[in-house]
Amino acid sequence: MASASLQFFAFILALFGVFGDITATLLPNWKVNADVGSNIITAITQMQGLWMDCTWYSTGMFSCTLKYSVLSLPIYIQAARTTMVLSCILSAFGICITTVGMKCTKLGGDTDSKSHACFAGGVCFILAGISGLVPTSWYTREIISNFLDQTVPESSKHEPGGAVYTGFISAGFLLIAGVIFCTSCFKKQQGAWIYPPKQHHFPSTEQESNTGYNLKDYV
Repeated sequence: MASASLQFFAFILALFGVFGDITATLLPNWKVNADVGSNIITAITQMQGLWMDCTWYSTGMFSCTLKYSVLSLPIYIQAARTTMVLSCILSAFGICITTVGMKCTKLGGDTDSKSHACFAGGVCFILAGISGLVPTSWYTREIISNFLDQTVPESSKHEPGGAVYTGFISAGFLLIAGVIFCTSCFKKQQGAWIYPPKQHHFPSTEQESNTGYNLKDYV
């Protein structure tokens, strides 16, 4: 029962991780730059994401521009696009596989099949977490290095936006869920190896049968 509850808790974490992963991939605020003019009325917030750049004015108006050209983008943005999409796909596969392999569901067949499915889903979550952690770390490093560069003007410097933090948290949820699923299956298999099922022998029955056979021979 404890293992089933732990798997259910890991599944909830994985769901939050999947939704956060998709949200971080689509959000346009991976890096934010606030440019305040002579008064608050002319304040402009510029946001840059993986797929579009948006400008938010203090009057409530905003405009977004899609990034159509892939080759014109920096390498870290191209890598972030690829790895974040891969993370979303792997986490979605993990959700489907662990749904079959969890103990609280009636899918997946026998216990061994469910255990293998659960382990495979945990591996998918771990790979998805790593795929989401790498681009967010790389993107944050580029923002910090650009911010600390003295040759870059103040108007061109940015700070990490909400999508970066969402990506970090989602990657952490996926990693934790994957580790829980893998360790729960591993403990069960390890216990089966250490304590193999005992084979029961019934020598008394065999002796009785042999005794009966000898009496017939004498007759």
